[in-house]
Amino acid sequence: MSTLPSQPLSPLDGRYHSVVAPIGEHLSEAGLNRARVEVEVEWLIVLTDNSLFGSSPLDGAQKLALRELYTEFGQAEIDWLAAREAITRHDVKAVEYLVRDRLTTLGLDSIAELTHFACTSEDINSVAYALTVQRAVTEVWLPKFRAVLNRIREAALEMRDVPMLARTHGQPATPTTMGREFGVFAYRLERIARQIDASEYMGKFSGATGTFAAHVSADPSVDWPLLSRTFVESLGLDWNPLTTQIESHDWQAELYGRVSHAGRVLHNLATDVWTYISVGYFSQIPVAGATGSSTMPHKINPIRFENAEANFELASALFDSLSATLVTSRLQRDLTDSTTQRNIGVAFGHSLLALDNILRGLGEISLAESVLAADLDANWEVLAEAIQTVIRAEISAGRSQISDPYAVLKDLTRGRRVGQAELAEFITGLDIGEEARARLLALTPATYVGLASELVDYLG
Repeated sequence: MSTLPSQPLSPLDGRYHSVVAPIGEHLSEAGLNRARVEVEVEWLIVLTDNSLFGSSPLDGAQKLALRELYTEFGQAEIDWLAAREAITRHDVKAVEYLVRDRLTTLGLDSIAELTHFACTSEDINSVAYALTVQRAVTEVWLPKFRAVLNRIREAALEMRDVPMLARTHGQPATPTTMGREFGVFAYRLERIARQIDASEYMGKFSGATGTFAAHVSADPSVDWPLLSRTFVESLGLDWNPLTTQIESHDWQAELYGRVSHAGRVLHNLATDVWTYISVGYFSQIPVAGATGSSTMPHKINPIRFENAEANFELASALFDSLSATLVTSRLQRDLTDSTTQRNIGVAFGHSLLALDNILRGLGEISLAESVLAADLDANWEVLAEAIQTVIRAEISAGRSQISDPYAVLKDLTRGRRVGQAELAEFITGLDIGEEARARLLALTPATYVGLASELVDYLG
C-alpha cells in the first residue's frame, strides 16, 4: 500500500477549510503568536512611554516600525518562531527572542532588556488569548451568527400568517403559524446574541504569581496595578486584578457556555426544519448538478441541516469541555489550560461550519402551503380546545348548563379523527348562547391560530 503525502487530520483543515479559514486568522497557532508579538510590542511601548528604567519615549516612526512586527506578521515570522522553539522548547520564549531579534534590526537594542519585562508567560498568553478570542467572535463568528439570526427573523415575518398544525408530543395540537414558530427561535437567539455582545474578555498582567513582586522589586515607586490596568484596557480588554499565575478563565467559560447555548438552540431549529421537510411542509429547491442519493435519483436529502446538527453537537461538546477544564488549575497553576486552549479554534470552527450550513439550508427550502393547509383540514378535532373553553365561558356567564365540558369533548375527540360535518353537528346541539355558537361554527383549524401572527411583532 502506498504512503499518502502529509494530510490534514481534521476535516476543518481539509474538506471544510474554505468555510472555516476566517477563524484560523485568529484562533490558530500563528494567530496566537502574532497576538503574543503584539502584546510584547505594546508593553515595550508602554514602558518607554513612561520613561521607565532610563528609557525614553519612542518617536512615531519607531513605534510604527515596532508595530509592524505584528501588523506585518507572516510566513517569515512563523518559520523563524518554529526554528527557535525547536531550540527553546518554549513557545513564549521564542516570541520574546523574535522581538529582541527585530529590535536589533530596527536599531533599538537600547530597549532590548525591556522586552518581556517582569512578565510571566501567562501575562502574554492571557492577553493574547483574550485578543484572539475577542476578534474571532466579533469579526468572524458573531457576524455569521447574526446572518443566521436575521434569516430566521425574515422567515418569521414572511410566514407569520401561514397557518400550520402544531404538534405536541408528536401529536396534532392547537394550530399555530409557521412564522410564529420561527419567531420563537429568533427571540431565543436574540437574547443569547445580546449576552454574547456583553461578554467580557479579560487579561492579567501581574507577574509570576499575580503579585507584582518583580515589578515592585525593580521600582517600588511605580503604581504597577494602575499601569497594568491601563495597558490591558488600552488593548480593548477587561483587566483582572486578582489572579494566580494565570488569568482564571471564568470569562471564557461564560462565553463558551453562551456560544454553546446558541448552538443548541440552532440544533433544535435544524431538527425541526428537518422534520418539516420529511412531512412535506418544506420542499427543497433542487441545485443544478447536485446528487441526492447515489442510487435513488429522486431524492434531495436535507444534508445542510444534518451537517449543521452534527457540527453543533461537536462544537457544544468542545465548548463544554473547555468551560469545565479551564476554570480549574492546581494551586497557582498547571498546564491543563495551555493544552485545552489550543482547541478553542476547533470548537469555533465546528460552530462556524454549522452556522454556514444552516444559513445555506434556510436559503434552499420553500414553504409548501398547500401541504400545511391539507394537514389542518384533516385534523378538525384540534378545535376541541376552543369548544370546551367556550363552553366553560358560557357556563360561567349563566348561558349553559353543561356539566364537565372537558369530559364531553374528550368523549367526542380523544384518539379519533373528527370531520367538519360531525363537529358542526356537535356544536349545533350544544347548550350555549347563539353568539358563541356562531363563533364556533365559523372556526376552522386554519383560523384557530389566536394571536400567532401578532406575537411575531415582539421581535421588534
